[in-house]
Amino acid sequence: MTPSNFLTFAIAITLSLLPITASAEIYKGFNYGAGIDFLASFRTAKTLVGTSGFSSARLYTMIEANTTNTPTSAISAAIATNTSLLLGLYCSAGQLAFENETIALTAAIVAYGQPFVGLIAGISVGSEDLYRSSPVGIQNKSPPGDTAANIVSYIDQTRAVLNSTRNGIAKDKKVGHVDTWQMWQSAEGIANVLSAVDFVGVDAYPYWQKNDSNAIANDVTLFEQAYQATVAAVGDKEVWVTETGWPVTGSTFGQAVPSKENAQRYWVDVGCGRLFGKVNTWWYTLQDYPTAEGAPGFGVVNTIQNSTALFDLSCMSNVTGDGSLTRSMGVGVGGTSTACREASATVVESSGVTGTGTGVLGRSTGRTMIPTSTAYITSTVVVVPTPASAVRRRRRI
Repeated sequence: MTPSNFLTFAIAITLSLLPITASAEIYKGFNYGAGIDFLASFRTAKTLVGTSGFSSARLYTMIEANTTNTPTSAISAAIATNTSLLLGLYCSAGQLAFENETIALTAAIVAYGQPFVGLIAGISVGSEDLYRSSPVGIQNKSPPGDTAANIVSYIDQTRAVLNSTRNGIAKDKKVGHVDTWQMWQSAEGIANVLSAVDFVGVDAYPYWQKNDSNAIANDVTLFEQAYQATVAAVGDKEVWVTETGWPVTGSTFGQAVPSKENAQRYWVDVGCGRLFGKVNTWWYTLQDYPTAEGAPGFGVVNTIQNSTALFDLSCMSNVTGDGSLTRSMGVGVGGTSTACREASATVVESSGVTGTGTGVLGRSTGRTMIPTSTAYITSTVVVVPTPASAVRRRRRI
């Protein structure tokens, strides 16, 4: 390697280590549905073999399963395990149901006080509601979503709770909304939502992009397209990655094949190489519960009692295109390479969304590439069998 090439490489490594989000702390964790053993789940997440620092949890509802508005038991589990929380308030069941979410939030702040408030990473008002109410969501028979106007109203109601409860001890917590990356490109009222939020949560899954050459070899390219398109669309708002992952089991979707090997590659390429420690990230998911034959299962463990994952979660190895493993430094170099791949002891540079060089996710200073197809269809469905419970489901379209 010549001195000039070494300098370029060193600069690339330095830039790739810079945080992308403005948050003082970079959060790293998993998504969790309702009605599970939160204490065991949080303990397993923090002790996963080959990892460290998975100490944050994203929730979809404030309400404990099978109750009307009792605060989720995830809060006491978080306090016991020092797990930070990206809280979620479910938005797609109407005003009365949302009021139960705010009642639970109020009760939690009153009951737990600062030990709870100090663990709040942020509060997401809704999850993929705009997608489910969009023409694409309706065409694909998604469960009910909600409009941008209603989401803004719910955000205002949430801020009122934070400002008024226990002398406003949670008033400075960031409030945002989570949706699919395509919806953040939409003109359907997104400007109103953006003006109301402190952060944007983006859900991005190359697996679901069957019209965009979604083989695992294109995992980084498709993910960065989604992320950079979102960053370009939302201006100066922080962008948090609230869902991403690759299934271990399930049916092939387009060119995307679920397998342990592909899930590991995606973890290393996107998680280790692009996200962990750089962007607030909640991986989908620690344990999954696919309910239909052929439905993809994204869980990295098959039981929350087992801290050994279904595939290697260490960031010290990388799965190459030919299926072999090479050691990596966990630093992005080039648009489609995950790390400094030591094949033939050379740095492989490739053109990608951000061009050759750092391959770092961030605010693009050049062109933003958007896939020619927006047929990525992924739906976050919270099933409310009674007003008392909410259960996380992912529906294959």
